[in-house]
This record gives sequence, C-alpha cells and structure tokens, in this order.
Amino acid sequence: MDQTPTIHNAARCGEIAKTVLMPGDPLRAKYIAETFLESARLISEIRGICCYTGSYQGTPVSVMASGMGAGSMSIYSYEMFHFYDVDAIIRVGSAGGLHPSLHLRDVVAVMAASTDSGYAAHFGLPGTLAPCADYALIACADWYAGENGIRLRVGPVVSGEGFYYDPAWFKKWTEMGMLAVEMESAALYMNAMEAGKRALALCTVSDLMFSGEACTTLERQQSFDDMIRMALEIAREQG
Repeated sequence: MDQTPTIHNAARCGEIAKTVLMPGDPLRAKYIAETFLESARLISEIRGICCYTGSYQGTPVSVMASGMGAGSMSIYSYEMFHFYDVDAIIRVGSAGGLHPSLHLRDVVAVMAASTDSGYAAHFGLPGTLAPCADYALIACADWYAGENGIRLRVGPVVSGEGFYYDPAWFKKWTEMGMLAVEMESAALYMNAMEAGKRALALCTVSDLMFSGEACTTLERQQSFDDMIRMALEIAREQG
C-alpha cells in the first residue's frame, strides 16, 4: 500500500529519485538544487525541510535536508528507503575535524560511524551494531577525489547525540582514531543496513576541534562545492 505523502514529506512515491543527496541544512539543499540540478522543482517543504527533484547530466537526482541529529535523520532516511523506494542516500554534511592531520574543507568519506546515540536499540539486536557505509559508494568517492585533486580522507567518525560536549569527550574519541565528529551518519547507516539499501556520508571539515579554526555560517551553506560535485558524480555513476 502506498504510504505517501507522509506527515513529514508532501511528495508522492515516484516523485523522488532513486538516489538522494541529503544535507542537514535546508538552505544547503536549496543551494544544491538551484546551483547544480537541471529543471529542479520543489516537491516538499513541510516543517521547512526542503525536498527537490531534478537531474544532473541526465540522471534523476533528488536533494532533501535531514535536519540535525540522529532523530531527524532517522525519520527522513527511513521514509526515503521504505516509502519512497530510494536505493541510495548520500549525506553531504559538515563535520568537526578531530585528527590533527585534517585541514578546513577537507572531505571525509565516512567508512564507519561510532555513536553515543541509543538509536540502535530500536532494532532489538542481541549485541552491538557497527554502522558502516556501502563500499561501492566509498570506492567511487575515492576514485573521483583522486581524479580531481580533492583532499579526501576515508575512515571512522563519531556521530554525537548532542552538540556541546566536555573537551574530554572529544579527546577520548580522538584517541580511538576518529577522524571527525558529526551528528547524522550513524543513524543513516543503521537505516540503510536495516532496509537493505545503500548509504554514504561525505562530510566537509567545517571546524577544527584541536585549533578552533572554523568556516562561517555562509561558507557552511555555500562553499562545499567539491563535496557536492563528488556526490553528484557518484549519483550519476550509480544512476
């Protein structure tokens, strides 16, 4: 039975492409649609969460904001996978750099996402889940970065349930080898794994937790073009 539209999304099944780019920020979703997609049309803006469908070099692509945190990501990605028949979601977000080798605007492809969120408890598993990305999507990102001279790091991040933490929290995760900290990748990967679908989180480093350097709010919205083009090329290759 068709369960669309939902209370969170005004689109009907078939109006959203098989591959969806998912930034956290609705303004970044608008920027991507208006800057990179052809014939983009707004198909939902419930609660200010914009969803657009258009095409990139002939491949249908949708872009929809996820909002902030595991709770918001869990809702939108679940509906995409289960109600809208989406095959792959590529998160295009920001992250705080933990590893001292990182620079502002480096791109991190999230191989696995540790978390302090309790979202995995919803699945009733008899153990601990290790949320991870789809390898084919990571391989495509790595190839594109090499061909285009983009600084890409592939590795683990931590998805924080909160935002404001004691410095000791960041230090402990850094010592465990986390490249960066963000908020949504773990929930996205859990939903993709449960649904038998594919996901990849790409995060541009917007802050360096070890130095205090940071991008401005406007730069967060509009200057992550290398990551966005990478995600669109992955969508085209998969399309």
